[in-house]
Amino acid sequence: MDGMQEELSGLPDRYDTPYGAAYGDPAPSGADAVLAGLDPEQRAVATALHGPVCVLAGAGTGKTRAITHRIAYGVRSGVYQPQQVLAVTFTARAAGEMRGRLRQLGAEGVQARTFHSAALRQLQYFWPRAIGGEVPRLLERKVQLVAEAAGRSGLRVQRTELRDLTSEIEWAKVTQIVPDDYPAAVLKAGREAPRDPAEIARVYATYEQSKRDRGVIDFEDVLLLTAAILEDRPEIAGQVRAQYRHFTVDEYQDVSPLQQRLLDQWTGGGASLCVVGDASQTIYSFTGATPDYLLNFRARHPEATVVKLVRDYRSTPQVVHLANGLLAKASGQAAQHRLELISQREAGPEPVYAEYVDEPTEAETTAREIKGLLARGVRASEIAVLFRINSQSEVYEQALADLGISYQLKGAERFFERPEVRDAVMLLRGAARAGSDPLTADAPDLAGQVRAVLASRGFTPAPPAGSGTVRERWESLAALVRLAEEFEAARLTAGQATDLGAYVGELDARAAAQHAPAVEGVTLASLHAAKGLEWDAVFLVGLTEGTLPIIYAKTDEQIEEERRLLYVGVTRARLHLSLSWALSRSPGGRPSRKPTRFLDGLRPGSSASGARTKGGRGGVEFGAERSAARKVRGPVKCRVCDRTLTDAVERKLRRCESCPSNMDEALYERLREWRSVQAKKQGAPAYVVFTDATLMAIAEDVPASERELAVISGVGAMKLDKYGAAVLSLCAGEEPVDESTDEPLDETQGESEESA
Repeated sequence: MDGMQEELSGLPDRYDTPYGAAYGDPAPSGADAVLAGLDPEQRAVATALHGPVCVLAGAGTGKTRAITHRIAYGVRSGVYQPQQVLAVTFTARAAGEMRGRLRQLGAEGVQARTFHSAALRQLQYFWPRAIGGEVPRLLERKVQLVAEAAGRSGLRVQRTELRDLTSEIEWAKVTQIVPDDYPAAVLKAGREAPRDPAEIARVYATYEQSKRDRGVIDFEDVLLLTAAILEDRPEIAGQVRAQYRHFTVDEYQDVSPLQQRLLDQWTGGGASLCVVGDASQTIYSFTGATPDYLLNFRARHPEATVVKLVRDYRSTPQVVHLANGLLAKASGQAAQHRLELISQREAGPEPVYAEYVDEPTEAETTAREIKGLLARGVRASEIAVLFRINSQSEVYEQALADLGISYQLKGAERFFERPEVRDAVMLLRGAARAGSDPLTADAPDLAGQVRAVLASRGFTPAPPAGSGTVRERWESLAALVRLAEEFEAARLTAGQATDLGAYVGELDARAAAQHAPAVEGVTLASLHAAKGLEWDAVFLVGLTEGTLPIIYAKTDEQIEEERRLLYVGVTRARLHLSLSWALSRSPGGRPSRKPTRFLDGLRPGSSASGARTKGGRGGVEFGAERSAARKVRGPVKCRVCDRTLTDAVERKLRRCESCPSNMDEALYERLREWRSVQAKKQGAPAYVVFTDATLMAIAEDVPASERELAVISGVGAMKLDKYGAAVLSLCAGEEPVDESTDEPLDETQGESEESA
């Protein structure tokens, strides 16, 4: 038992040293001191030491503070033995933050881990006894193996499709769906598969077999195998349950069926369990996460203590008012459990709503607003631009770069994996080991030593001009210098010695916890990537129908998840909040876009009823109509012979290439001529406008409305917005209109241009 306890206790001590251990105040002097400074609801959480306990915590209400103080109070009062407590969350950063807070509160020895980290540690320990031999090698990236599985399954898959296929396999595994059951499960869930479910099931089965052939497992297998061992071996399950008697689960609204299965095995129905979450922040259902376990916790545990945290310490009353307004119009089960937040901050500026003629103007104006905030003393690292999809970032990167404003992309390469950071840490470690290094001999303090070492790699006190790779590299090194300054100041305040060796240890701990120092640049991130973060100023951009809610959100629940996504974005802001949208994508384009329906009744001048006004082309109701017309993913059959189609071109045409066509040849030629004109104007290949297969599909299924055009494969939201009116004019036998001038096109301009 001692060996098992030592093994399960976690990573080596140098990795368990929290990144914040040297920061902040000394640990409270006793158990009662742990409760000091908590509000009444947080105190109720902290003193509810015997589970089950359910904490419903709104955004910015101090949930991490409440649950870490609960654990610390249990340890300091003698109710909990620290080695018998396991706190689990979803990211290494969150787990590292929790460890740091617990150590500061005097609760050393408590384990705070991600689900996967805790399960992997147990799997490594029990595998030799339960299965025999060594644990299979962990496959850290699935994409290459998925690509091979697709090839072995006889499918031609583009690189851009691999990510979607991989996500589908992950969703199936966390929802505990085997390959044979995948097509039926997709249909039952109303899920939009990226291609024929039967094909995905074939790739999924081949992928699983490939793993077995190579003797590897993936991250989902870690959870699955650990749960299976605990289910099949009661004596091993008993050993784990004897080790851990108190469980805390953070972000419980994001638990998947597979994670809940493992949690049930850990607790065994007898352990003390505390869960914390907010159903209104459920935004990962596409990965298999479900708020059902949080919402039904009281039904599963009738004796549970339920505490609601609604005092918002993050955002101003103006921001909180908007957040509450968004949820006031929500529907569904999660909405029934929404929390009405109460801001604890002083009043601030009202949220700003801005409408622009096109996306470049929106981005350029946003960049100028950010420059104004910087001039008023707001730090760049305290400003964020948030958008629905990653492809929206490019125009903002350019706009910020044009004004010389540094930025960082959230979700891009991890800080400690950047080449310049790895090189810098290696140099600092070498200088620390050397003890007396000529580079650092004349430096007056720790920060000076770090500057001196990094100067050998080109670091200068002043940033280089411009943007790009050189500036990004300098920002990384500058972040290491600022961290050294903060680290040294905190150690001196605490009366602790500081040197390069201690600083390198701090860097190692941060790297293990994926807790990067703040880079002094504006954050660009998707709304999903922004979850769990906060800034002084937040710009929510691109808030148009078809983008938020995203065009493929069809069901009521999918629409509601999009609303929750906007709610998460709003609640990231502490003080300044801007919400904007553009009426067209490109300069000169038709201003046919509409602001997101979620702001109806909240933004100035909008209807409180939430009714959509008709507009855009041909009086079509933008958004709801298109959402209803979204192409249904699934098996595609030939409309002539009823054979299931697998070839991409055949699926687009909805017939076998060998089956007879009813294509309007004259319309097809007119579409090709029009496409040539568009391609020439853009200076791009013709297929960038529409492929031949898409034009053939249009000429075969001649659409009479935007709705009918939208269901044709290859006509996405952006192309519908950009070219829809012209294509429909051609289909109606009319002259197409140049959207930049509203003049009929001179089609002879493109007669010499032929498409690929």
